[in-house]
Amino acid sequence: MPRIRHSSFLLILALIGGLCVPRAIKAVAQTAAPALPFGDEFAQAPVDPAAPSPAAVLGHAPGERITPPKDAVRYLHALARAMPQRVRLTEFAHSWEGRPLVVATISGRRNIARLEKIRDAIARLADPRIGAGKDRLRERIDDLPATVWLTYAVHGNEISSTDAAIAAAYYLAAGEDARAKAIRHDAIVFIVPVQNPDGRARFIHEFRQALGLVPQADRFAAEHDEPWPSGRVNHYLFDLNRDWLRATQPEIRGQIAAMRDWKPLVVVDAHEMEGDESYFFSPEAPPFNPFLTRTQIADLAIFGRANARYFDRYGIDYFTREIFDAFYPGYGASWPSYYGGIAMTYEQASPRGLVYRRRDGRLLTYRQAVRDHFLTSIATTEAAAANRETLWRHFADYRASAIEEGRKGPVASYLLPGERNPDGAARLARLLAFHGIEVRRLKAPRRLCGRALAAGARVIDAAQPESRRLRTLLERESPMDEAFLARQRERRAKGLPDEIYDITAWSLPLLMNVEAVPCRTHVATLGEAIAPPAPAALDLPVRPGHLTVLKGMKVPRAVIAAWRDAASARLLAAALASGLSVKSADEAFEIAGRRYPAGSLIFEREDNPSDLLDRLRDLADRTGADLDAVTTSWVEKGPSFGSNRTRPVPAARVALAWDAPTNPYQTGAIRWIVEQRFGWPVTPIRVETLPYADLDRYDVLILPDARGDYRRRLLDTEGGEAIARWVRKGGTLVAFSGALDLLADRDVGLLSSRREGTSGEAAAEAEEADKSDEADEAGATKPPAALEIADEEEYRRLTAAAPTASGGIAGAILKAKVETDHWLAFGLSETVYPLVTGQATWRPLTVEQGTDVVHFAAADEQPVAGVLWKESRRRFAFKPLVMVEPAGQGFVIAFTQDTASRAYQDGLDLLLVNAIFRGPQHSGRLR
Repeated sequence: MPRIRHSSFLLILALIGGLCVPRAIKAVAQTAAPALPFGDEFAQAPVDPAAPSPAAVLGHAPGERITPPKDAVRYLHALARAMPQRVRLTEFAHSWEGRPLVVATISGRRNIARLEKIRDAIARLADPRIGAGKDRLRERIDDLPATVWLTYAVHGNEISSTDAAIAAAYYLAAGEDARAKAIRHDAIVFIVPVQNPDGRARFIHEFRQALGLVPQADRFAAEHDEPWPSGRVNHYLFDLNRDWLRATQPEIRGQIAAMRDWKPLVVVDAHEMEGDESYFFSPEAPPFNPFLTRTQIADLAIFGRANARYFDRYGIDYFTREIFDAFYPGYGASWPSYYGGIAMTYEQASPRGLVYRRRDGRLLTYRQAVRDHFLTSIATTEAAAANRETLWRHFADYRASAIEEGRKGPVASYLLPGERNPDGAARLARLLAFHGIEVRRLKAPRRLCGRALAAGARVIDAAQPESRRLRTLLERESPMDEAFLARQRERRAKGLPDEIYDITAWSLPLLMNVEAVPCRTHVATLGEAIAPPAPAALDLPVRPGHLTVLKGMKVPRAVIAAWRDAASARLLAAALASGLSVKSADEAFEIAGRRYPAGSLIFEREDNPSDLLDRLRDLADRTGADLDAVTTSWVEKGPSFGSNRTRPVPAARVALAWDAPTNPYQTGAIRWIVEQRFGWPVTPIRVETLPYADLDRYDVLILPDARGDYRRRLLDTEGGEAIARWVRKGGTLVAFSGALDLLADRDVGLLSSRREGTSGEAAAEAEEADKSDEADEAGATKPPAALEIADEEEYRRLTAAAPTASGGIAGAILKAKVETDHWLAFGLSETVYPLVTGQATWRPLTVEQGTDVVHFAAADEQPVAGVLWKESRRRFAFKPLVMVEPAGQGFVIAFTQDTASRAYQDGLDLLLVNAIFRGPQHSGRLR
């Protein structure tokens, strides 16, 4: 090892500001540091000596090291024990890996002593229907402190915010200067130090493994270069910042429940971005969601200016109104806006470690990043406290105006009949109630707006304080600002990418395949209210299923469950997991006077244990599925129980490609859907291992979308050929989007369809071909003929960008048609509504090659919701979404789009379930 000159060594330590280095080095280099090393006003601020400093508990000051999630929680516990009159600590969830998620509530002694009364007062203020009048409002907010919810590290590799949270908690609880005292008097501050503890722990583990003698500033150093899947995601590889709409993960569910109780006035979600940036804070960039009010948008400037004053004082660069918009309602910094809060994203340039060299040569240290998030945390709480009365009035106005809009608007209510998809309708209603929306269940049949509704149907009145959230979640369209869209069209014409940050459509009824009927009749007094469920209850059946046994029936011949929704799929998985034998028919059939759709499940007495009825009753309770016992096997119409069109369903053994180059979001979502939504185990196998794995142990192999190319990793090792042999012997291969290129490769030969080039690519290829032909004819390349341009219009046409050269679809909901008589589509409606991104399209299969089980509708029917550029409408028309191609004794099931990520396309889940169980059921594999 080369010797390090003493002066160089000290220079490195000085540059990184005493950050995390090996213990022996720190013993030499570390000098006494202030508890808050972020400038004199905080370093020299008086503090209550009863409060333990971060260094006293953790062994380092904020910004010196990257604090693990368990230590962040440990510090807040120590602070709460030492300062019970100012700090309360509440555990609101556990991660998948068992790590606790906590919120520290910090305020003055008087506010902490009356927390329950303050929460009750906020609940009364939040519902203008309880009392009215300006005098009453003034009375309610006169003694009501501002509530500020500071939440950090939703992405586990955005590391500085957690240490900023520790520093902020210490200052707000212990500070004895005028600023800290004023904040505690006029505000209650809630601090969630880590939203994604599993991801943060993963990042720190990988970072420590790569760390050497001293931290490296080189951006290409291993400590800055995370391996798959990165610390950004949680255990199931979800981007938790985008889970606030569907609420599938425990980390976000717990926080929604906690925030729903308090409805914090101001919410900040602290992030990190690319290390060459500066700092972003509100106001956000356009477009804004149309259900945000002008007052909410204007109030963002209160906090932007407050942050700017601190940053100007310290000479810190920042930017506003760029990149990060407020259109999608499913972020952590969006969700609070729809109960009337002010929600903001703060983004700090990330060192992704302890020191990072920017492209301009300057060093960004971890301490600097922690300092910046600390400053905005304090500036925000200070501004909220100073403006509490104004902000509470705006909050109350938001809630009152939401009711008035719902009362006078064109839609008075929404009906969820639940006829087509009863399980989906019930789950949507429960999800809306979890979000704080008032939902009611009819106790008796009723006719509303021309629809006959059965008892149990859900109805939602629009005249309620959460009306704007209700509308943005249920309406097909949340229209984007036309001026913004016009600018995007201009950019695309110049070959520039659009500035749309995330998806442009998210209608839950469409994504969940649930009918939601707009109605002009108010329903606020009908039926009974549905209480918001506990976070864990979102995974449970909405109601227990029922096994119908006719009176006098002693021994049934069989038990049948209609295949129609997710409850049926949960029953199938649970029955197979418990060892029961089950068949299903490939066509609809009638028995005992009742019709059952194709795919319905048949449990025959002779193939199952003697306690079959008891077992199925238990499974009905657990899954929500309904079953019927029958005394005969005589089928009046359709295939008989013994027909070769009625086959046993195997307990499929499922493998999932894992690790690079798979797209972690989709890989994790597929695993979560199969394991958590339907209760079926999945075996992840690393892609590098696939060429050597004994695939004969598995019935199904799932290849998720790829960030990169499977071909480079698998074809060089003959892995593609091994997979092809396994399929032809009877395996079922389920592949998504980017993985399809491997299957279409000539050396693999499993998929006859081909990815289509973009219009620009096709034009370029044609031009190259023309040039080549000319060169062949002339024997040499010759210059092109002179081009005469007649006018400005022709010039613009000639220089315009190719139609799709500037990117595809940011995220729109399209209409797709389903071949419902194919086994892959059993249980689906004739029309589904997939969320489509990008621009990749694939050629349809011919009938000799296979079946396009789901294909997109005509161009003039697109989009159903969201932004879809004109050329994309034509491009996607009649192209396949899902294909099935036989290969020897097995099948290839190809999804051209990602139907899994974020796990909110519930309406398409049956495609995946059918692929897993019915693919092997129909293969020629011997068992």
